[in-house]
Amino acid sequence: MANLKEIRGRIVSVSSTMQITSAMKMVSAAKLKKAQDAITVMRPYAEKLTELLQGLSATLEGDSGSIYAEEREVNKVLVVAITSNRGLCGAFNTNIIKEAKQVVSATYRDKDVDFVTIGKKGDDVLRKSCTVIENHNGIFDDLTFDHVSEIAERLMEMYVNGSYDKIVLLYNHFKNAATQVVRSEQFLPIVPVEGNKELASDYIFEPSKEEIVETLIPKSLKTQLYKAIRDSFASEHGARMTAMHKATDNAKELRDQLKLTYNKARQAAITNEILEIVGGAEALNG
Repeated sequence: MANLKEIRGRIVSVSSTMQITSAMKMVSAAKLKKAQDAITVMRPYAEKLTELLQGLSATLEGDSGSIYAEEREVNKVLVVAITSNRGLCGAFNTNIIKEAKQVVSATYRDKDVDFVTIGKKGDDVLRKSCTVIENHNGIFDDLTFDHVSEIAERLMEMYVNGSYDKIVLLYNHFKNAATQVVRSEQFLPIVPVEGNKELASDYIFEPSKEEIVETLIPKSLKTQLYKAIRDSFASEHGARMTAMHKATDNAKELRDQLKLTYNKARQAAITNEILEIVGGAEALNG
């Protein structure tokens, strides 16, 4: 059994760790509220805009479709892996990295797969085994639509000029503070919704459908990427808050066990001292 000084030192260390994890939990909870409000507000708009443009693209005839909806043989794939810049958030980053490696080894096994990373944690790991052409780790320092638009424009440019035949987003979808779902979402080309012809009869388009598509599709793609990053950002804080909550509970449990051990050791030491005193007194009397 460890001596009293060692146990007392461990109690102090665990208590200090518990204070840190508790503070990090509260910070993440405050940031989560703001991030959750942001993604909750924009998600319906982004999904409806994507649905509208997919349906509109399906009604275009012949070669009048958008260059962003052009289907071609897939030889080169670009995966945008969205992680975080910081750790201590459970399996948040690990799940994305596992899924990214699964994409390389199974989903697109016979294709050339490159990565664009958003988030330092994913970039650090994927660079060791995969080809990372760009990283945008600084986006979380000032997460605005304008900054995300620059990344989206770069992705659209790489698709239009033929550098890649398919672009996929890989991110954590925010479900609630305790649950994040890894989602793989096709970014380009746009997937039209087959059989959705209601738009052609229910609406009169001014200007033409082609002009509307060419104007709104870039905005829709920027919004789609912004939503994915916002989703990941909210998921990160939810995962960190949950992880720090569990860490605080574990530290409290360990501290209580150490206190019990300390009290037992202290009581044993006191008992031994009493026995020695009693034994010495009896020896003197004898």
